Amino acid sequence: MPAGSHPGVGTRNALAALGGRRYLEIIAPDPIQTTYAFPVDVRGLNEPRLVTWAVTTTNLEELLSIARASGYAPSGPHPGARTRLDGKVLRWKLVRLQNPFDRDGIQPFPFFIDWAEDSAHPSTDSPTGCELASLTLGHPDAAPLAGALRRFGIEADVKQSPRATLIAILRTPKGEVALK
Repeated sequence: MPAGSHPGVGTRNALAALGGRRYLEIIAPDPIQTTYAFPVDVRGLNEPRLVTWAVTTTNLEELLSIARASGYAPSGPHPGARTRLDGKVLRWKLVRLQNPFDRDGIQPFPFFIDWAEDSAHPSTDSPTGCELASLTLGHPDAAPLAGALRRFGIEADVKQSPRATLIAILRTPKGEVALK
């Protein structure tokens, strides 16, 4: 379902709820905007693919403390907002961490998002019918990536791989679908 535009970022999105407080956000360039500031340049992609993922946090100060102690310079928190098609504004704060794992146009280390208390979580009003069955991260440095994620309390399925990859398996009414 088309959801709205990210002002000043140059992107727009569509959303699908994936069960629990999880959702899939499909990002595309917004032809109405002249600025492009999304951290991954999706404008040059020849086909859809997973390029990044997010983890919700409710304690940005603790996250920033762990980041600094781990040697990952934080960018943020940056305020973000998006106006839904119904006119309601969603607000959040976003933190990205400089890390050595980004490669091949993929960000296997997540960014962090803290939703404003007065904002509806996108999973609550996005189209339903699919469920996230699994998320697997692939990376040439799988063990260090898994260790870095654990520092932030994230237990993830990380596999050794010659390239950085993100693979989500969705349960859909028509069976399982792999998004890569």
